[in-house]
Amino acid sequence: MSTIPPAGRLGGVWGLTPTNTAGMQWQTRQSIYAICTGGLFGVGIGNSVQKHQWLPYAENDFVFSVVGEELGFVGAIALIALFAALVVQGVFIALRAPDLYGTLLGIGIISQVAWQVFLNIGVGTALLPNTGISLPFFSYGGTSLLMLLGEMGILLSISRAGNAREARLAEQHQAETDRLLQRTRYRKRTE
Repeated sequence: MSTIPPAGRLGGVWGLTPTNTAGMQWQTRQSIYAICTGGLFGVGIGNSVQKHQWLPYAENDFVFSVVGEELGFVGAIALIALFAALVVQGVFIALRAPDLYGTLLGIGIISQVAWQVFLNIGVGTALLPNTGISLPFFSYGGTSLLMLLGEMGILLSISRAGNAREARLAEQHQAETDRLLQRTRYRKRTE
């Protein structure tokens, strides 16, 4: 377990300079070095040094560190923003589901993806101990990607059912409005 307080760890990563990494494990230390090497705009896609020489499991557990090195702080924040947009859209889809089961299933799927993202980025930035959780859609591994794509398919199915329900309700509302307008027009003509 690391003796460095979390605030010191965070300052080392987002301050773009390595802090005292003596109490960290080898993988975590190399992850911090990779992120700090990226600087503000990164070293360029495919130009990572840490993933080829020092960072173990760079294709899986520490892929966020590689993104931080190659795309820099700006790229890492963009990746976090994309995942946040995915989570927000997933919650909107789940809340528009036609039934309670669809809502709970959608919330469960999107919370599982959000939890995976949180754990992987937390491990990559030394805020959490190593867990071995992959970063959704980025980490190497066919089974994880296959399951995530299946979950996204289910989420799209929930979205389609929710859109169909809303279209049906809008048609019913329009028909009711037209019916009421016809009644008032008929009454005005007969008087």
